[in-house]
Amino acid sequence: FRALPSERAVVAGRRAGKFLMERKRVSASNIRAVGYDAGRQFLEIEFSSGAIVQYSGVSPEVHRRFMSSPSPGSFYQDQIEENFPSKRVR
Repeated sequence: FRALPSERAVVAGRRAGKFLMERKRVSASNIRAVGYDAGRQFLEIEFSSGAIVQYSGVSPEVHRRFMSSPSPGSFYQDQIEENFPSKRVR
C-alpha cells in the first residue's frame, strides 16, 4: 500500500487505532468545524467547547445539506444530533 503525501497522516492515524479527519470551518456559534468521510459515512463535528463527536451512517446527501445550510447549528440540532449513532472522540 502506497499512500499519497496527503494520506500519510490518515494512514498513520489508522495504524495508531485512531482516525484523523480533515475538518472545514463553519459559521456557527456552537460548531467550530466539520469533517466527513464519505466512504465510511462518518461525520465528525468539532464544537466550540473543543469536544469532537463522530456520527456514523451519515449519507453524503445529509452532509451536503448540512454544509450548505444557512444555519449549521440548527441543522445539526434538527437533523443530526438525535438521528445518528455517535461517540465522543475528544
